[in-house]
Amino acid sequence: MFIILKKTKLIAVILGLVLLCAIISLLHISYSQATSSELEKKYIKWVDFDIPAGLMKEAIKLDVTSYQEKGSEHTGWIELLAYLGTKYGGDFKKYKPSHLKTLLKEINEGKTMTVMAAKLKNYPYYLEAYQAVLGGLVGEFEAEVEEENGKIWQKKYGLKAYSPIAKGYAYDDYDDFGARRDYGYRRKHLGHDMMALVGTPVIAVESGVVEVLGWNQFGGWRIGIRSFDGHRYYYYAHLRKNRPFAAGLEEGQIVMAGNVIGYVGRTGYSATENVNGIENSHLHFGLQLIFDESQKEGKNQIWIDLYELTKLLSNNRSTTLRDDATKEHSRALGFKEAIPKNHFTPKPGDKIEEKLESDN
Repeated sequence: MFIILKKTKLIAVILGLVLLCAIISLLHISYSQATSSELEKKYIKWVDFDIPAGLMKEAIKLDVTSYQEKGSEHTGWIELLAYLGTKYGGDFKKYKPSHLKTLLKEINEGKTMTVMAAKLKNYPYYLEAYQAVLGGLVGEFEAEVEEENGKIWQKKYGLKAYSPIAKGYAYDDYDDFGARRDYGYRRKHLGHDMMALVGTPVIAVESGVVEVLGWNQFGGWRIGIRSFDGHRYYYYAHLRKNRPFAAGLEEGQIVMAGNVIGYVGRTGYSATENVNGIENSHLHFGLQLIFDESQKEGKNQIWIDLYELTKLLSNNRSTTLRDDATKEHSRALGFKEAIPKNHFTPKPGDKIEEKLESDN
């Protein structure tokens, strides 16, 4: 009897230990999943961008005016847009011009964006999202201007981004983001097509680093430029056959906004390099937002609708000159801005191979 009781206690102890191990294991798994979930939440995975060009233009004017008024808190255009975006839940179809006037009146009465935004729960999200889209478009820069006695450099503050199509060259476009594409596989069009003649100079929209330069089966000859802060990857595709890029352009090179980087063509839709597989010549202009480097090729890629942004940038187009000897184009007036010391730098061999980048 004593032996039986002893064995029973031993079995109970063993079962208890097994149960305890199972509970610890389950707690570890739950903790790991919770930790993984928390890590995933640390960066934005989707952004809808439909801010009207007219509103962005007005917000920039207010930003510039505020910048010139020394002694008061600077009201940035992105903060204004983030405030309104929070109010609308990101849906700018709700926007009315009177809303901006009301906001401006409150600011003029002494209220600051910092104080007003503090009351809005989702403001930090919209501020981060719109900063990622628009962060490098307005700021300080130096530009060459023509005077009677020649060109001089002037320090300026304002819109420092350019249209991707050079001044004096015609193009047609419409909002085609999300349209159906079938080459290779059925998918949505994740860029903005600007119909233009072959050879039309393509312009760097924002200053940055050339991250990708070469052939892609879907996009043909294409260029990928990353903004200095690393959040914006500009994609220019379907460039000209034989001579797609501006002379001397290389991966890893820093380019200034407004520089000629390539020429419109109709290459792509071919596994064979340097083939005109596109029926109508055009520039495919895309913008990928990158909050985390895993998004470059991962499932959480974010490409945004650029229709309204290209309308805004159509007011600032880079004038180019053609060299008859080389047939190359270059900008007519100089531009320079400060290059951050810790700007984005591509790692050797670390390119965006873009399955989705190529959705042209």
